[in-house]
Amino acid sequence: MNRLHLFEFEDKKWFPDVLRKGTTDFLSFIFSKTNRYAPVVPLIKEVLEKEDTNHIIDLCSGAGGGIVNMQRDLEKSLGKKVKVTLTDKYPNKQAFDSLKSSYDEIDVINTSIDATNVPNDLKGFRTIFTAFHHFKPNMAEAILRDAVNKDVPIGVFELGNKGALAIIKLIISVPIGLILITPFLRPFKLSRIIFTYLIPLIPLCTIWDGIVSILRVYSPQELEEMTKKDWGKNYTWKTGILHHEEGVGKGEIIYLIGYPNKR
Repeated sequence: MNRLHLFEFEDKKWFPDVLRKGTTDFLSFIFSKTNRYAPVVPLIKEVLEKEDTNHIIDLCSGAGGGIVNMQRDLEKSLGKKVKVTLTDKYPNKQAFDSLKSSYDEIDVINTSIDATNVPNDLKGFRTIFTAFHHFKPNMAEAILRDAVNKDVPIGVFELGNKGALAIIKLIISVPIGLILITPFLRPFKLSRIIFTYLIPLIPLCTIWDGIVSILRVYSPQELEEMTKKDWGKNYTWKTGILHHEEGVGKGEIIYLIGYPNKR
């Protein structure tokens, strides 16, 4: 399936906050309960050790879903504390502040952070989970180039299942998941109930964005091609596919890791 860059509601500045948070809170809940990115822990650990850092700058964090699992697994693997700073262009301040108040090693930035121009003082291993597909090739390349220009490592991680079967599974699972999970999402919001059950805009927007995400995901070959420019020649780049448990089968994780060559 060729990559198609259709629009996602979540990318639009005009998208109502109540619907944006309805989508990101649901996805955050799913990622926090399933820990689908557990297979990438050894990759991140290797880079943290190479770069002698224990600080992760998470870009495009959404509601921060799954980051607690990632931090916990990394600390266990490294045998030391790992600090995570959550950032986003449209920060979910309520979700960010809840995580910050609950976990000592999680910090947040509640002002808008552009992944193509991250402030110089945010030093650490940059990560992007389930968000790189939001960017067109020129913007995606700009994100990687900004990390190179500022001499910091970066890791891109995407759930990579593509094709008609993945879309059919999404169309079936998202509404069922929202119907079952929404009453348990916290903090409780009447608006979330209204726009899930009475006026189902949250399910419809989540399904649409999910389908588009499947169509947008970059292949390992496309990611590798981005890094073959002059700006990337002083970095080591690794890309490939890992697998995670997904229901009764296995799902794919596409990754790209880049870090400075030793000088």
